[in-house]
Amino acid sequence: MSSESKKYGIEDHSYKAAGGLSGITQLVNSFYDFMEALPEATVIRSMHPSDLTEARKKLRYFLSGWLGGPKLYSEHYGSITIPSAHKHLPIGYDEMEAWILCMQKAADEQPYEESFRIYLIEQLRVPAERIKEVCNVK
Repeated sequence: MSSESKKYGIEDHSYKAAGGLSGITQLVNSFYDFMEALPEATVIRSMHPSDLTEARKKLRYFLSGWLGGPKLYSEHYGSITIPSAHKHLPIGYDEMEAWILCMQKAADEQPYEESFRIYLIEQLRVPAERIKEVCNVK
């Protein structure tokens, strides 16, 4: 592990590694593009409204703060508990893996260091697992 990768998760190192808000915007746009295109993501795509504009904005704002940057989500929407916000959705293992697949493919398209790509997906699995647990779908 490089000395830089050891800094991920501390202060704004992850936010900077993601390219700041413009890099996060590219990641989010790519993520939703994959969600619309991949057959594995059909079910999770159907859980979203037809117009993804607001979903893109919310994920972009959430990831900004989650990665150590500006807390845009709470500034615009208030506080959020990610698992509880998804509790009404039928999210099980397959849905979680489809979400991770879209994010992995989106991250692979970004000019991120490989160590950050690995870190990002590992860290995103944590809330994804919690969402799956809260939704309690097998």
